[in-house]
Amino acid sequence: MKYFNLIEEYFPEFSSFQLEQFSKLYQLYFDWNSKVNVVSRKDIEELYLHHVLHSLAICNVVQFKKTSRIIDIGTGGGFPGIPLAIAFPECNFTLVDSINKKISVVNSVIEQAQIKNAQGIWARVEDLNQNAHFFVTRAVAPFPDLIKWCRKNISSDQFNDIPNGIIALKGGDLSDELKEYQHALITPLSKFFKEEFFETKKIVYQRLRSI
Repeated sequence: MKYFNLIEEYFPEFSSFQLEQFSKLYQLYFDWNSKVNVVSRKDIEELYLHHVLHSLAICNVVQFKKTSRIIDIGTGGGFPGIPLAIAFPECNFTLVDSINKKISVVNSVIEQAQIKNAQGIWARVEDLNQNAHFFVTRAVAPFPDLIKWCRKNISSDQFNDIPNGIIALKGGDLSDELKEYQHALITPLSKFFKEEFFETKKIVYQRLRSI
């Protein structure tokens, strides 16, 4: 499995069971991709680099504490939610997407990889009525839209090391997109990973207050 060794290299703290869960993902996505295109077919060989490791970059920004509730909006095939659910087995993850067939894949992968702390929900994020400490997302929508969608569902219960908010995996020039968010914390992924793929990738964290 190409690049699987990077999971162990960058995250030596993962248990043998967690590594076993990660190892199951390639075959599960490979099999599903022949029926539902949840990962670009040309990208499936890069699954551990472009999707799993990219998702796990969030672990470098926050270590979610036990019982944290995290919602992955626009999860697609389950990223970043599925890798994060494996990484934080004592937290609760809800993976949301508006395309039902993608959620079917997500829930199948969750079941077959024995991920007990995650569930996929078929819904539009605008219609979501579920409380969370953090929202995570990857290349789903412009930041102002993400803020608007998530603010109404952010929990006022604070117990993590950083305030509740949104954590978005983004790429490229974000100056226009973030011009209204001067306090957003932008972290380049090249700070954590040496692979060329991550040179233009970033994490954007923005605190959200409940309304």
